[in-house]
Amino acid sequence: MRISAARRAENENLIRAAMDRLLRGEIPPGGKCDIKTLAREAGVDRTAFYGSRPYAHLRIEFERRLQALQQASEIPDPREAQITRLKAEITKLKERLVQSERAVNELTDFHTQALSRVAVQGEEIVHLRESAARASRVSRLPAPRTTVIGTCS
Repeated sequence: MRISAARRAENENLIRAAMDRLLRGEIPPGGKCDIKTLAREAGVDRTAFYGSRPYAHLRIEFERRLQALQQASEIPDPREAQITRLKAEITKLKERLVQSERAVNELTDFHTQALSRVAVQGEEIVHLRESAARASRVSRLPAPRTTVIGTCS
């Protein structure tokens, strides 16, 4: 079905207005910043944006403007922006997890080494006490006196 030139110009104005709203980030509920939502918002058939159809040049313009915004790190679709932000956060959290696991492994190794050293030192103390008890030239010191002479006041 053919449309009049006036109707086509009106549809192009509606499409351009919808395009501007989408690229400003005014995404309707359940929509995205894409051709399907653009067609729905403008009230035209989505197939009119493809091939040699009347609004194919507007699809190309929309995609070019959307790509330019994305390259400038401005994402008009809040869901896409949220997805991008969450992916970056996941990457950061994975890096932190790797660092935490590395720190835990290092501390576990240090703990194991410290326990080994304490065990070796304990064995050395026992060995030295036994050798001191066997040696005849080591004399024992008298036990400290426990009686108190006078008052301490």
